[in-house]
Amino acid sequence: MTNQPKQAWTKPELLASTVEHIDITSFDARRIIDAYEHMAFQSRNLAKAARIYDMMLADNSCGVVLTLAGSLISAGLKKALITLVENNMVDAIVSTGANIVDQDFFEGLGYRHYIAPGSVEAPPVDDVTLRELMIDRITDTYIDEEELRACDDTTKEVFDSLPGGAYSSRELIEALGQYLAQHHPKAESIVATCYRKRVPIFCPAFSDCSAGFGIVLHQVEKAARGESAVAFDSGKDFRELTMIKLACKDTGLLMLGGGVPKNFAQDIVVAAELLHEKGLAPEGSSEATMHKYAVQLTVADPRDGALSGSTLREASSWGKVDVVHEQMVFGELTTTFPILASDAYHRGSWRQRKAMKLADVVQEPARA
Repeated sequence: MTNQPKQAWTKPELLASTVEHIDITSFDARRIIDAYEHMAFQSRNLAKAARIYDMMLADNSCGVVLTLAGSLISAGLKKALITLVENNMVDAIVSTGANIVDQDFFEGLGYRHYIAPGSVEAPPVDDVTLRELMIDRITDTYIDEEELRACDDTTKEVFDSLPGGAYSSRELIEALGQYLAQHHPKAESIVATCYRKRVPIFCPAFSDCSAGFGIVLHQVEKAARGESAVAFDSGKDFRELTMIKLACKDTGLLMLGGGVPKNFAQDIVVAAELLHEKGLAPEGSSEATMHKYAVQLTVADPRDGALSGSTLREASSWGKVDVVHEQMVFGELTTTFPILASDAYHRGSWRQRKAMKLADVVQEPARA
C-alpha cells in the first residue's frame, strides 16, 4: 500500500468559502427559550439569561452595555450584533480591539473571513504552510494576511488625518466609522452602524489589534518628521464610560465572553461611586448604583480564579453587580448567543425603547 501524496492547496482554494453571518430575525427562538425554562443545567440558565435581557430592554431608563471578547465577528455574529444596535437593544459597547478593528472594520472595508477546509482535529494544511501563503488562522477560520496589512494601513490613514493629541478609543473608533461612512457607505459594519446610531464603542486595550500596528506606523513616521502624533488614552476611556454610567438611571450588562471588556464595564460602578464620594460627579448625575441587570455567556469557569470565569455574584462583593437579576451561562457563545438574541428580538420589548445616543453624552468639541 503506497501513501497518497498530500493535496497541494493554493491560496485561492483555501480562501474559497466565506463565513456567513447569522440573521437572528430569520428564525424565532422564543419557543426554544420557553422550553428551556422547564429543563435543567445550561438550558435553564440560558432561559433565565434571556428573561433578564428582556427585562433590560423593557426598562426604559436602563442603559444596556454590551461587552465582546473572543473572535465573534469572524465567527459569524456580526449581523446579529448589528441587529441589536439598529433596534436600540444596545446603548454602549466595550470590546476587544480585534472584534472591532481586525474583524468588523476589516469586513467594512470589503474583506471577508473564510471557512477552513477539514476540521480543527484534522486540518488539511499545517500552520507553517499557512504562514508561507500569508494566511492567518483563528481555530477553523482563515484570514488573508495581505488584506489585514491593508487594514493596518487604513487605520494609519485615519490616524494621520487627525490632529496630534491623546484620544480615547471611543473617539478613534468614531473616526473609523466616519471613514466607512465616507468611503464604504454600504458597508455592513458594527463600527459604521454605531457611528450612525451614536452608540459609543470602547476598546480599553486598543493597541492589541490592527489599530496598534497603525499607531506604531503613524507615531514613528510623525516622530521622524518632528510632528505631533495621535496617542491612545485608556484613562480617558475609563472616564468617558464612567460619565455614561452617571448619565443613566440604571444600567445592565450583556457580556459575551470575559476578559478586559468584562472587568472594564463592571469597574465603572466603582469609579462613579468614587466621584460621588469626592464631590466630583457632574451636577444632576444619577446615583452610583450597581449594575441592575447582568448576563454573561462564557466557556470559562471559576476554578482557576481568572476574571473571565468569575461569577457575577463575586462581582457583587466588589459593589459592581446587583444579585437580584444576574445569570451566568456556561456554554460556547456562538451557539448560545443567537438563541438569546433571537428570543429578545421576537419578544419585541425593544420596540418601545428610544435611542439613548450615549456617544453624545461624552462628545467633546472638535480639536482646532
